[in-house]
Amino acid sequence: MRLLGIDYGEKRIGLALSDETFSLAFPHTVILNSKNVVEEIKKVCNENSVSGIVIGDSRDDKGKENEIMIEVRGFAKALEEETGLPVFFEQEYLTSVEAHRISFFEQGRQRGKDIDASAATLILQRYLDREKNKSNTQ
Repeated sequence: MRLLGIDYGEKRIGLALSDETFSLAFPHTVILNSKNVVEEIKKVCNENSVSGIVIGDSRDDKGKENEIMIEVRGFAKALEEETGLPVFFEQEYLTSVEAHRISFFEQGRQRGKDIDASAATLILQRYLDREKNKSNTQ
């Protein structure tokens, strides 16, 4: 089983997958945000034995939800209903900025849409780390 990480965007959606031990997150792909996006994600979940979905929780610098969170919440509900999988939210503050920085240092350039999958990876890794830390303190 794996977890799927999602960086939701109005145009593109970045996807990442965890390893089977829920320790590490890896970029998977970027898909266009279209009418069929929930079906596409359901297919990814089925093909990769996904047991849960982690979506970025978008907030401003004061901790209040951004306008896009209305869309994200509806998207999350549709995913939950269509896939039957639990959906979790993880703070995504500055993940795209961090993904750009990492990409620049690794590649010497920015790679456009690949940034969305990298941002999804950062969101998912934050969730995995937080969950691991919770179980280590209990």
